[in-house]
Amino acid sequence: MDENAKRSALRLFGYGVYVLGAKDGGEIDAATVNWAMQTSFRPPLVVAGVKKDGRPFALLHRSRHFTLSFLESGQRDLAFAFFKPTRVDGSRLNGFPFEEAPESGAPVLSDALGWIEAKVRHIDDSGDHAVVIGEVTDAAVRRTGKPLSLAELGLTYGG
Repeated sequence: MDENAKRSALRLFGYGVYVLGAKDGGEIDAATVNWAMQTSFRPPLVVAGVKKDGRPFALLHRSRHFTLSFLESGQRDLAFAFFKPTRVDGSRLNGFPFEEAPESGAPVLSDALGWIEAKVRHIDDSGDHAVVIGEVTDAAVRRTGKPLSLAELGLTYGG
């Protein structure tokens, strides 16, 4: 296989930008992810690729819940804030306000375009990222807007 062709082809996928949140007991964490999408209508299932060596994965693995906060075009600062370790300060994560999702208490960003909460149904950990399938248990849309894309951030991922 031509490695350059493979890398170039895989970078043709379009990616959104989300902040995945997880909580287990008193531990809260969040991370920017871009491998996420809906995979079923009935039941409503979503899938996310999550780094296996990160704290958010450990928390969602134990709690069996996670959230995805949908970022809006222009929210570059939010996306980049969660590329680094999470600091919790009262009701703020890395300086941004958050709320707890109704079922799990996992964090959802208050300034996000919308969010979903999901219960883990399956985890496949055969790659360097785990494929996490979750059933949507709650959701909200705060306003209409254009979702943030990886392309808008000037980043590529894949290959």
